[in-house]
Amino acid sequence: MNIFVAKLNPKTTAESLKDLFSNFGEVSSSKVIMDKTTGFSKRYGFVEMPNEEEAREAIAKLNDSTFENSVIVVKESLPKEEYLKTKNPNDKSI
Repeated sequence: MNIFVAKLNPKTTAESLKDLFSNFGEVSSSKVIMDKTTGFSKRYGFVEMPNEEEAREAIAKLNDSTFENSVIVVKESLPKEEYLKTKNPNDKSI
């Protein structure tokens, strides 16, 4: 399952994100999205966990938790096309 993680600390790395989610099971990949122009973190990323049950437990336990001094948002990632269909264009939240 692909998991979306937002409101990350600007200094959070893919490795620290992987370590966090590894407490719940196997993590096949993790990445923090970086701004191509500035090189700074965009403060969100993705974690891939192959076991759906472990992924759902991680989402339930980590959503609205504090990680590296930031309260993070954790939820199942939607495919971009599906996400864009559901997003209100006036909604600036994540």
